[in-house]
Amino acid sequence: MKKLINNPEQVVQDMLQGIIAAHPNQYKLVPETTVLVRADAPVSGKVGLVSGGGSGHEPSHAGYVGKGMLDGAVSGEVFTSPTPDQIFEAIKAVDGGKGVLLIIKNYTGDVMNFEMAAEMAEAEGIKVAKVVVNDDVAVEDSTYTTGRRGIAGTVLVHKIAGALAETGASLEEVEAVANKVILNVRSMGMALTPCTIPAAGKPGFSIGEKEMEIGMGIHGEPGIERSEIRTAEEVASELVEKVLDDLNLPDNSTVAVMINGLGGTPLMELYILNKKVSEILSTRNIKVHETFVGEYMTSLEMAGCSVSILNMDEQLTTLLDAEAVTLGFKK
Repeated sequence: MKKLINNPEQVVQDMLQGIIAAHPNQYKLVPETTVLVRADAPVSGKVGLVSGGGSGHEPSHAGYVGKGMLDGAVSGEVFTSPTPDQIFEAIKAVDGGKGVLLIIKNYTGDVMNFEMAAEMAEAEGIKVAKVVVNDDVAVEDSTYTTGRRGIAGTVLVHKIAGALAETGASLEEVEAVANKVILNVRSMGMALTPCTIPAAGKPGFSIGEKEMEIGMGIHGEPGIERSEIRTAEEVASELVEKVLDDLNLPDNSTVAVMINGLGGTPLMELYILNKKVSEILSTRNIKVHETFVGEYMTSLEMAGCSVSILNMDEQLTTLLDAEAVTLGFKK
């Protein structure tokens, strides 16, 4: 294992302290927790947004804390759900009096722990709503989930729900638009190499030197097919066709596209992939409102990518275009 770390058991705390050291005017760390919040949290009269999950997916989710997106993010240990107590601290830290929306990726541990934290908050008189993101079309059930997994489409839920929350909308309105994004976004990924959890010291799975896996999850969960490495055009075609088949978009639809790197894929390769993605959408008479290319939800140093497509309407377009000021996403 070659990693720029100190103690493998302290990587999350060291990372969060490094973020605060770099951006002391934008963020603050809730004492004795792994909860990162906006420097101005709680914002009075605004719905608070909290997300999180296991670390190792940076910039998700701490990198999306800021104006126009999340109010707080709670980081579990690498690839491990945060505890209910930590999530509860995040809820309390961002509650500005209008309630708190929890944005949860569909992994069994995350769903259970966020629900327990919501019950704790409600017992303290804090109004809480929850949405569960399940955008991965690759498989229905996996190592960590019942139902579809939540992957990079979650970032678009953060962006759009966060934009509406900034307008002073109610908790019910912010919850509704988050669910609208969830209903209209689909994603699928693939991997070329494994990744190594620092505390484990060795890769959690293996992929042959000339192999790739289509549909692999962000924690290395099995996909739908392992095969010899294919070209970027072939990979793009397989990912996009499966996503579009699930979305079942009519002609002349407008979409947003996210080409997401998993941590070990150069931007060059992501843009090469996007060339084919763009061509496929054009052939299908689907208009692209905006394309995001970069690392939005990674898997440590895994080489690979995912493609997310969001079916847009006027409301979602306006909110996607609204201002956001975070480490991982700026508009």
